[in-house]
Amino acid sequence: MDAKNTLKSRLPSRHATEGAERAPHRSFYYAMGLTEEQIHQPFVGVASCWNEAAPCNIALMRQAQAAKKGVASVGCTPREFCTITVTDGIAMGHAGMKASLPSREVIADSVELTMRGHAYDALIGIAGCDKSQPGMMMAMCRLNVPSIYIYGGSIMPGTFKGKQVTVQDVYEAVGKHSVGEMSDEDLLELEQNACPSAGACGAQFTANTMATVSEAIGLALPYSAGAPAPYDMRDRFCALAGEMIKDLIVKNIRPRDIVTRKALENAAAVVSATGGSTNAALHLPAIAHECGIEFTLFDVAEIFKKTPYIADLKPGGRYVAKDMFEAGGVPNLMKTMLEHGYLHGDCMTVTGRTIAENLANVKFNPDQDVVRPANKPLLATGGVVGLKGNLAPEGGIVKVAGMKTLKFTGPARCFDGEEACFEAVKKQDYKDGDVLVIRYEGPKGGPGMREMLSTTAAIYGQGRGETVALITDGRFSGATRGFCVGHVGPEAAVGGPIGLLRDGDIIEIDATTGTLNVKLSDAELAERKKSWKPRENDATSGYLWKYAQQVGPAVDGAVTHPGGAAEKECYADS
Repeated sequence: MDAKNTLKSRLPSRHATEGAERAPHRSFYYAMGLTEEQIHQPFVGVASCWNEAAPCNIALMRQAQAAKKGVASVGCTPREFCTITVTDGIAMGHAGMKASLPSREVIADSVELTMRGHAYDALIGIAGCDKSQPGMMMAMCRLNVPSIYIYGGSIMPGTFKGKQVTVQDVYEAVGKHSVGEMSDEDLLELEQNACPSAGACGAQFTANTMATVSEAIGLALPYSAGAPAPYDMRDRFCALAGEMIKDLIVKNIRPRDIVTRKALENAAAVVSATGGSTNAALHLPAIAHECGIEFTLFDVAEIFKKTPYIADLKPGGRYVAKDMFEAGGVPNLMKTMLEHGYLHGDCMTVTGRTIAENLANVKFNPDQDVVRPANKPLLATGGVVGLKGNLAPEGGIVKVAGMKTLKFTGPARCFDGEEACFEAVKKQDYKDGDVLVIRYEGPKGGPGMREMLSTTAAIYGQGRGETVALITDGRFSGATRGFCVGHVGPEAAVGGPIGLLRDGDIIEIDATTGTLNVKLSDAELAERKKSWKPRENDATSGYLWKYAQQVGPAVDGAVTHPGGAAEKECYADS
């Protein structure tokens, strides 16, 4: 048996292509134009989240073709397929957002089923939006076949009246328009110029946060997370990933060799250092879960506590992803973090080398101010803070990057669902000093744990982002700014304290001590719990019903199955 077939003999695709009994299977491959040689090579799934829903996905098919050429050039056989994406920018502010977080599970599940059903040996995953990125990485860790992740790239910044803008400015413009501070004409001009190209939202919102994570966790090639979608070099990264997948197959380097607890800590550290999206506190535990590693919101928060905030990125800062890439990219950020002890350098990556080895020839760029040296940070502690207290026994999370005050105390103003709160905000039916409470938006209660960007951006656009606070058992977009606490758990739908609040209850938020409390005794909360009754929602059938039955709490990543710890055998070993 030659060396090539010796390799094939230990790979999953042998079940579909090898031996006389697989002649019917091979006939299908001949029907698609494959040669005998191609059929007996390793099969590499090239999965993308291409669709026409939004600019973050529109360039992914082009990139998949480049990846396939790379795969074919090293004697492997690419097999392209697509999965879904629900894009938050389009789903935001209406019932469609209930589909967003559940789509992460569908993406992971559908990639798993496609790989299992067709017995593919390795995976190149290309994604561009908020949930497609963790969904693709979750699938890689679940299947545990050699894998390389590719980000589709960020959008270019827009220009409005001579200033650089992103979609965040458009959301906040809605608030300005509602109070007469922006004309119809200016709103139209802004919306037509804020998003000038393909690519994911341009600042350190969830998409770029998870792209940064992909390099730090070791599943993506160095520098690949930074290049904007329109740049031709994106295709070169994709082709290189296709070429390098063969090395991972031969060396049998798998995602669970890469995604260790230390790697997860590295990922959490770059989120904190960049003032990234609070959604990472959902996605990192979910990725860990696929590997059989317990890594909860509290573990993420512990890393946030001790990691400085060093990248001056929007929404709290001045720059966008394109600026960080041109200042040296994610390796420039990671280099200063490693030099000052904020990263584990001994973690394996898809290059076959460790983080420290990848960064050995990188020199921190001192001639830029997008990323500060880690010993001269913007803030001594991270841009994201975990909270806990009698209002959040299972935790909550707040982004403090760019915030002027880290403490807030005020009376609760309670809303059951985002729409009710948004209507109040639109009418300015709230007071300075209020703590707006949006509940029944958690994983089960929504169901789907919606983001609240429309509401938070409207508040900021009205000029009141520093005068009120907002807490929710739902989520916030990475574009959210202001004193906004998400992921409050247990959620209202399961009787958590947030569901027991009444208007006027005094809520205390302290991001310096990491606490979230309501001025009520344990006895009073227990008494209120006696009269609490579960609230019905509209998800009585379809996928959202299934999701609500299966999904776990936010503290563990809002996952829907037992995870790697419960496996008897992973797919890669089948």
